[in-house]
Amino acid sequence: MPSPQSLSEADRRIAAAWAANCAERVLVLFETEAPGDGRPRDAIARTRAFARGELDAAGEIRRRFVAGRAAHAVSSPAAVAAARAAGQASGVAHMGAHALGAAAYAAQAAGLAAPDQSTAISDEISWQLEHMNAQVRAVLQQLPPVGEDSAGPLGPGLLASGLLGSIIREIQAGIVSSSPHEGVT
Repeated sequence: MPSPQSLSEADRRIAAAWAANCAERVLVLFETEAPGDGRPRDAIARTRAFARGELDAAGEIRRRFVAGRAAHAVSSPAAVAAARAAGQASGVAHMGAHALGAAAYAAQAAGLAAPDQSTAISDEISWQLEHMNAQVRAVLQQLPPVGEDSAGPLGPGLLASGLLGSIIREIQAGIVSSSPHEGVT
């Protein structure tokens, strides 16, 4: 049985577009430090193409690590996090839970880029939640809470611990709390 973090291919396509938006917001942090390295930008473009149905999942699954490797080409923590956001976005073709990883790394990058702004991370999370349409919200609500399912990126590990885990918990709480309540008049 597949992991509940996988999601259907149709749902992964929906989540991919949002993940690409999240990663693209911090892409400048990577490109400022490594202007000649197009791997993260290409990953975001490919994620969008996957979301539109122009690329197949199998091909994108094979390429999902390319953008993440770009993190080794930069030294600032914000640029590293931005590359990882793009890498997580490209991983949505493989497993839908990577959409939350993309958002978490993007929020982390925003916070690292503005250490003097205490609300930088929460501001980025707010933007992410505000730019999540009802379809994306419904898809991401299918994912288990971070740290509770070991069969995927939201299992116990990097995305479930530390700052990234806290960010994903906040995003997941925001998805639930801002969802329209059916049957309420």
